[in-house]
Amino acid sequence: MQSILDAITEWIKEILIGAINGNLSTMFGDVNEKVGTIAAEVGQTPQGWNAGIFSMIRTLSENVIVPIAGLVITYVLCVELISMVTEKNNMHDVDTFMFFKWFFKAWVAVYLVTHTFDITMAVFDVAQHVVSGAAGVISGSTNIDVAAALASMQEGLTQWKSPNYSCLSWKQAL
Repeated sequence: MQSILDAITEWIKEILIGAINGNLSTMFGDVNEKVGTIAAEVGQTPQGWNAGIFSMIRTLSENVIVPIAGLVITYVLCVELISMVTEKNNMHDVDTFMFFKWFFKAWVAVYLVTHTFDITMAVFDVAQHVVSGAAGVISGSTNIDVAAALASMQEGLTQWKSPNYSCLSWKQAL
């Protein structure tokens, strides 16, 4: 009777080990595949992600946002110039440095507004470079060796011994 129970236990254990190996090999393979897929997706440039949307955003930036920002900058610079002139007692207390400072502020503001899209794309390019550099490290260090992991797990599972039940203990359990 004990040999029949041992045979049934071994049979169930082999079924469970096979199911565990199948599930884990699929899971480890999926993890390895998803790490590579995520690195490829995150490392795309905006042009590579969707060229149509990218060109639409660039056109909106050049034809809508830059002119509106130019109007706002013009208003702010005019108000600042008027307040600067009236603050100095209607040009009686004139300092030439204040005009150089005003021209420098105007130049920086116009430069930033006209190059906003280029600055944004530079940020994307730097981020894409960092992600592509990190993708190689992540793919290499997180790649799971499926065969070795499953072999060590299977070895541990096959060495597992079930409790040795006697016929008497089975009758008592029922």
